Amino acid sequence: MPIGTNPAGKKATNITLSTDVLAEAKAMGINISQVCDQFLRELVRKRREQQWQHDNADFIAAYNQIVE
Repeated sequence: MPIGTNPAGKKATNITLSTDVLAEAKAMGINISQVCDQFLRELVRKRREQQWQHDNADFIAAYNQIVE
């Protein structure tokens, strides 16, 4: 395996977080990387869905008229 590759398809990155929230989350044993990854994954999914609906709005409206 080449150096710098990750079998899980993950990449290290830097993010800026509020120090108070970060400290409290760490104290609670929250896995910051996992939570950020899950939240970002869901946000990307929602945005893709919104974009698809926007891109296909004319088709959806025409289809709904046919069904009615």
